[in-house]
Amino acid sequence: MKITRPTSLATLWVGLALAGCTKPAPEPGTKAKPRVALVLKTLNNPFFIDMQKGAREAALRLGVELVVQAAEREVDVDKQMQIIENLIQTGVQALCITPSGSKEVVTAIAKANAAGIPVVIVDTRVDETAAMEAGVRLDGFVGSDNYEGGKVAGEHLLQLTGGKARVGLLEGIPGHETGDSRLKGFHDAVKHAPGVKVVASQTANWERDQGFTVFQNMLQAHPEIDALFACSDMMALGAVEAIAAAGKTGKIRVIGFDAVDDARQAIAAGTMLASVAQLPSEMGRLAVEDAVKLIGGEKPPAEQKVRIELVTKDTLARH
Repeated sequence: MKITRPTSLATLWVGLALAGCTKPAPEPGTKAKPRVALVLKTLNNPFFIDMQKGAREAALRLGVELVVQAAEREVDVDKQMQIIENLIQTGVQALCITPSGSKEVVTAIAKANAAGIPVVIVDTRVDETAAMEAGVRLDGFVGSDNYEGGKVAGEHLLQLTGGKARVGLLEGIPGHETGDSRLKGFHDAVKHAPGVKVVASQTANWERDQGFTVFQNMLQAHPEIDALFACSDMMALGAVEAIAAAGKTGKIRVIGFDAVDDARQAIAAGTMLASVAQLPSEMGRLAVEDAVKLIGGEKPPAEQKVRIELVTKDTLARH
């Protein structure tokens, strides 16, 4: 597996909290707090901001020093790798990682293994084959069932359309486990409905701006599209803007994934019909709790699944 990385050290530190290479010694008679790092894909997405919030609340409750770092963009796999490697050098006691690259992150995990630093994977699974070939050890996984979430979205679309739709799909990063699993779940849910046809499927790399541009082009090439499943709300929200620009608001059913606040507002306004919620704050909480157990010599569950739920206008009204 070949991985290229920028050589500039100036790009290493991106995030809300910086971890210096040296730390002041604790006051005499005091015990140093366990030091845990949470490495996110980005902090430009409300999903990961919520995850950070849950992690910080758990860290405060458990008396943990939490270092949070992220690349600026989810697609910047190399920068995330550099962040992880630098944190290993600073001597964190546990790592919680949301991988930007399911395969690429394996190299960094191997370095954590060599340094004796436990690793909890959050939200996006590591590629099993790559991990096995590299002989890396994972100490836990916290996340939702992305395949099941995609199925829930597909089944809801069938209910909404009576099994008749011309569907556009906005994918995540190609080869990325999260988006791939959501797409597979969606396809499996609709594959036996002869009246549902996927007419276009393209990546928008999880980003709102790309969601707008890609879906705008998709609509121009396929004006018959009357439904959209986007593998994240940020892409879905960009598509909603493209739909409005095309004068088709209310004519295209939009289902997203993550149920971020802006998506909930769009659902309430009727410009989106649904989104699959994952509870990222709960993921952050569980990840930090697992990291603390590992530091203390305990073994957390190998896998902890966070529940998913479909958010619609009706469910919002009930809350």
